[in-house]
Amino acid sequence: MTLQQLKYVIEIVHCGSINEAARRLFLSQPSLSKAVKELEAELGITIFIRTSKGITLSTDGAEFLGYARQVVEQAELLERRYVNSPQARQLFSVSTQHYAFAVNAFVDMIKKHGAEEYQFTLRETRTYEIIEDVKNLRSEIGILYISSFNEKVMGQLLKEEGILFHPLFEAKPHIFVSAQNPLARQSSVTLDDLEEYPRLSFEQGEFNSFYYAEELFSTLPRSKSIQVSDRATLFNLLIGLNGYTISTGILSEDLNGSHIVPVPLEADETITVGWIAHEKTQLGRMAHLYLQELQHIIDAHAAL
Repeated sequence: MTLQQLKYVIEIVHCGSINEAARRLFLSQPSLSKAVKELEAELGITIFIRTSKGITLSTDGAEFLGYARQVVEQAELLERRYVNSPQARQLFSVSTQHYAFAVNAFVDMIKKHGAEEYQFTLRETRTYEIIEDVKNLRSEIGILYISSFNEKVMGQLLKEEGILFHPLFEAKPHIFVSAQNPLARQSSVTLDDLEEYPRLSFEQGEFNSFYYAEELFSTLPRSKSIQVSDRATLFNLLIGLNGYTISTGILSEDLNGSHIVPVPLEADETITVGWIAHEKTQLGRMAHLYLQELQHIIDAHAAL
């Protein structure tokens, strides 16, 4: 087993494809496949399960990846300390529901800890895809929420996929509205107050279950409802159509400006936002630093 073989496995997982990893590593696809098969034979495990649809990590492969990342990271630290080589490229991926604070933490992590070279990925995506990304280790961390409504279903799904949920904070529900919306001047709003305004939510694609919705009370019928696929579009519609969406209440004026404001929603429900990771993996240094920045933002908001 060589350090290079460990790097090959990490790159394949990062790319989600042997062909793409080979291209980035400047290798032929057969050469890369052969190197991985030789490693599997030496270790006596199957790292990648190969199907007609591509590759996925096996259970043994997920556990191996966690150790491989630690070994490669430590080797690069030694090189920087004793060999005086250029700083190694840092790698990190996170998949998240559409939360501004998750983006803020990503920005702060890069500003404080980004090296001369890095390759980071931030995926604001659908709930099902967040779970799939973490399950297949395309992302080290996923960010999503659990409520009393979806707790049983989500808990069972995460358990079946070998994924652990770690709570970050609990929040009472808020609505986000334009600063010009009449509701913005109220100290709080009720669900009845929202009836005349368009409800904005993030569409979940083919896995459009109520349990995957990013917004509370998604089962309540509304006469005006719009689904969008990205946060920028949603914010534009909040302003242009006086719409609303339901979320945690944590919003960044630095990234999102002062045109959108949170207003508490009177409801007997709480949102538990947390991060998920595969139970077989050990988080890398950048993942830990990202979680630190995430906690700083949450603590700062709680202190307001």
